[in-house]
Amino acid sequence: MTRAGDAVARLVRDEGTRVLATLVRVTGSVDLAEDAVQDAVVRALETWPRDGVPGNPRGWLLVAARRRAVDVVRREAKRLGKEADAMPAFDPSPDPVSVRDDLLRLVFTCCHPALSVDAQVALALRTLGGLSTAEVARGLLVPEATMAKRLTRAKQKIAQARIPYRVPSAPELPSRLSGVASTVYLIFNEGYTGRESLLAEGVRLARLLASLMPDEPTALGLLALVLLQDARRAARFFDGVPVLLADQDRSRWDFELIKEGVALVGVGLRRTPSVPNPYVVQAAIAACHDLAPSYEETNWDAVISWYDVLLSIQDTAVVRLNRAAAVAERDGPLQALALLDSLRELEDYPWWHASRAELLHRLGSASASEALERAVETGLPDAHAAHLRGRIQIENPGHNARGFRESG
Repeated sequence: MTRAGDAVARLVRDEGTRVLATLVRVTGSVDLAEDAVQDAVVRALETWPRDGVPGNPRGWLLVAARRRAVDVVRREAKRLGKEADAMPAFDPSPDPVSVRDDLLRLVFTCCHPALSVDAQVALALRTLGGLSTAEVARGLLVPEATMAKRLTRAKQKIAQARIPYRVPSAPELPSRLSGVASTVYLIFNEGYTGRESLLAEGVRLARLLASLMPDEPTALGLLALVLLQDARRAARFFDGVPVLLADQDRSRWDFELIKEGVALVGVGLRRTPSVPNPYVVQAAIAACHDLAPSYEETNWDAVISWYDVLLSIQDTAVVRLNRAAAVAERDGPLQALALLDSLRELEDYPWWHASRAELLHRLGSASASEALERAVETGLPDAHAAHLRGRIQIENPGHNARGFRESG
C-alpha cells in the first residue's frame, strides 16, 4: 500500500470506531452496526484513494453504514414476512442521560454487570477500541485463541440473555466503573506503543469519565495517570524509534499536563485515606518520574514504596515486573533479575522477556539475544524490538546501565 493509502487506511480505522459507536446507538445492535460499518469501511478503502477523501469523512462513513444497515433491516423484515420501519434517516436525539459522548456511552454499554469484568473489557476493546483480537489478547495477557472464545461467549451471552444495548441510567454507572476504567486505560496503553490516535482517544475518554464522575477516585486517578504519561509524548519517539525514559529530553515534556496530573493525584489521595485506589497509586508512581529533574535524580525509594502500596491492593505479576524495573535502577540488575525469574507466569508476555534481555545485557550475558528473540516471538512491538536489538548488538555487554523496558 502507498503512503497515501496508509494514511487513508488509518483515517478510516480511526473514524470507523466513532461511527460504530453512533450506529450502535441508532440500531440498538452491535452485530448489525459492526457489519454495516465494515461494509462502509471496505467501500471507503476502495473509493477514497481514487476519488479523494471527503470533506467530512465520519459523516460519509456514517451515511454509508446507515444505508447498509437499513438495507439489512428491510431484507430481514421481508424474509420473515414482517413489516418494519427503516431506521431514521438522521440520528435520533440522544437519550436524556448523563453520558453524552457516543463512544463513552457505548463503553458503559459493553461493560454490563452480567458479564465478567474480563469479558466486559475484552468486548469493549474489540468493538470500540478498534483493536484486533490479537491486540486485545496481548493487552489482557491471554492467548489469542482464548480471547477469541471469550469474545464469542460474551456476545452469545448478550444475545441469549437479551441484554439491551442501551445507555445505563445514572444510578447504574458506578457498578460499571471498574470495567470502563480498565477499557479506557487499555485503549490509552495500546496507543502508548505508537498509535497516537488511540493515545488521544484514551485521554479524551478519561477526561469525559472524570467530568461525568468527578467524585470517584477511580476516575480521578485514571485521568491523572494518563495525563502524567501523556505529558512525555513529544519526547517518547524519534524518527519512529522509542526513546527510553532515561534518554528523553525532559524540556519537551508538557509541564502543564504534569501540573494538572499531580494536582489530581493529591485530590485522589485525600479521597482515599484508608484504602488506596490502584489508579491513584499508579499515578503517584508516574508523578515520581515526571517530577524528577533528571533520570539520575529519580527517587527510586519512593517509586518502590509506591509499588509496595500497589501490591497491597493489586498483587499481580505485571505490577511485580514493573517493581523489578525500579529495583534494577536502585539495587542493580542482579537483584532485579532474581525478581523477574520468579515471575514464570509471564513467560508469554513480551515485556517480561524484553526486561530479561535488558538485565542480561547489563550483566554481560550472551543469553540477552535469546531473551530478545523470545520477546519478539511473543509480540514485542517492532519499534521496541528494533531499539533493544540495536543496543544488544552494538553496545558492549554490561557497559550501559541506563534505562529499562519503560519507554516513557
